[in-house]
Amino acid sequence: MGRIGGGELLLILAIALLIFGPSKLADMGKGLGEGLKNFKKGLSHNDVEGEPKPDEAPAAAPEPPKALPAGVVPPAEVASTTGAGETSVTTAAKPGE
Repeated sequence: MGRIGGGELLLILAIALLIFGPSKLADMGKGLGEGLKNFKKGLSHNDVEGEPKPDEAPAAAPEPPKALPAGVVPPAEVASTTGAGETSVTTAAKPGE
């Protein structure tokens, strides 16, 4: 059992042509080529998650939270830990509800 030679490769391609047909085989080849191209592109970038790329402008700072109208009190959030080690956040009810 050695390498696949030219005759074996030609036989495999002929069988694939009979099974899938010329149009489907062309679409499969195109998809395979695009997949390999994207794979190589992904390997060559080697960029770190979260860092801006050299051709990108740095992200703008997030907007500060908007102020609430006068007289409105924000609901309080209380964090508690369950027995299983999970944390849940409960929003306290507003007065009068």
